[in-house]
Amino acid sequence: MAELRLGPLLRYVDGSSATVWVETSRPCTAEVHCSDGARGAAHTFQIAGHHYALIPVTGLTPGTSAPYEVLLDGARAWPLPDSPFPPSVISTPADGDSEAVRVTFGSCRWAAPPADGHDPVGPDALDTLATRIAADPEGERPDVLLLLGDQVYADETSDATQRWLAARRDLDEPPGTGMADYEEYTHLYYESWLDPEVRWLLSTVPTCMIFDDHDVIDDWNTSASWLADMRATSWWRERLLSGLMSYWVHQHIGNLAPAELAADPLYSAVRESFDGTDVLRAFAAGADEDPTTARWSYRRDFGRVRLVMVDSRAARVLAEDDRSMLDPAEAEWVRAQALEDPGSYDHLLIGTSLPWLLPQLVHDAEAWSAALARGVRGRRWARWGEKLRRAADLEHWAAFPASFASLARLIAEAGSGPEAPATVLVLSGDVHHAYVAEPHWPSRGPEARVLQLTCSPVHNSVPLSMRLGFRFGWSAPARALGRLFARHGRCGRTPVDWRRTGGPWFGNQLMTLTMRGRSARLRLEQARANGTLETVEESTLSST
Repeated sequence: MAELRLGPLLRYVDGSSATVWVETSRPCTAEVHCSDGARGAAHTFQIAGHHYALIPVTGLTPGTSAPYEVLLDGARAWPLPDSPFPPSVISTPADGDSEAVRVTFGSCRWAAPPADGHDPVGPDALDTLATRIAADPEGERPDVLLLLGDQVYADETSDATQRWLAARRDLDEPPGTGMADYEEYTHLYYESWLDPEVRWLLSTVPTCMIFDDHDVIDDWNTSASWLADMRATSWWRERLLSGLMSYWVHQHIGNLAPAELAADPLYSAVRESFDGTDVLRAFAAGADEDPTTARWSYRRDFGRVRLVMVDSRAARVLAEDDRSMLDPAEAEWVRAQALEDPGSYDHLLIGTSLPWLLPQLVHDAEAWSAALARGVRGRRWARWGEKLRRAADLEHWAAFPASFASLARLIAEAGSGPEAPATVLVLSGDVHHAYVAEPHWPSRGPEARVLQLTCSPVHNSVPLSMRLGFRFGWSAPARALGRLFARHGRCGRTPVDWRRTGGPWFGNQLMTLTMRGRSARLRLEQARANGTLETVEESTLSST
């Protein structure tokens, strides 16, 4: 009999349909049966000896919560026997635009379990969120959970994972304790998603995901010379292809609406193949050779809240004389999604794993290193600029000045005019702390409230030196130092100025946006050792 190896994960949900992702032990037909009669079925597809299904569920009733079961070849596989958790449910939004939309987000979850009951990086914010929801199933819960990168750490593995790796290959040979192939990536997802609390949480709260660097390797696609160095190694190609393939299977396809999946030729080809490994590998190889052949960005609408999730890793243009966070086609797609049908949404959320607005000193240092590497101060400075960029992880939006300015223009355009939304909010993670920053345009700015909301980590840590650095980075002396860097690099003025209006906050944490009509409220919660989430910040971003 087929068994459930991983999942279920509740992914897409609208008023009448949903998708549920599973991995099974063998080929089978996977079904979802809801208590209200809604159901769906899909036969598994095969990748590298593993079997998966993304089950489309139809016939759901708007504004309801229906418990569901997962059946494999007719036998119930979920809920698990003797589960301590409440039934998993599919909750659909009600018709109309009067209901609140709650979006919880965060990033950077190092999933390694504590070996002796002591967690060196503190309590897991997703575990504590699951505990709270399970204790009060009828209480407040997110309508969607946004996981903004580093869902798995392919380059920073746990002791348990390293022991597992050592049993299958020599860790003294590259890539050492990092991931080498698809099978090893699947182990990371087991380690992360089989955590009992997280497994139940992902079965009952819809999720949207995007990768960041650690899903493949730290500082992925920092620069052209970085990529050339990686391609010269014996292990990089297999690491990258396996990372992209496993991301497509475990994360990307669940981000898409059923109609998008039905129109996706790759998804169809994989499902129609007896073994889709070669088809998916060819796609990943093509994406490596020409990033414009793949689009990892996507859009989701939740009532009158629009989310445009931006791939800020794989779509980069790395040539020093033409550096860009997004290739031209990707940038145009993002622009079209943000501006389509103005007046149809009250809040625009731009999801990008990397913050758009950083502490001013960090921003100026990134722009400076990019200018030096481009050669504005000669070859010697260019070599030093590249070394600095790699050593200090200077590869956020600020390190792509033209893209930083382009995003500023897009935000201003989307937030202006008679049909402007109430807010334009950039949601990010990556930097292992949380803060709120507000931009200001030198001339007339957008009517919408614009904020950078950064929340990280879900489960990780930040050294004291970095804490002190981030705190200093917002200060007046740091800003003056940053101006010196910018002048030395002959960097132009940024199209916006900004100030920190909240934080920095350090700890394992999640942010929640609650939007109703044109009002929006923000809550930041941190995980505590007693298994609770404590509110450390709550503020109104806009009011009706």
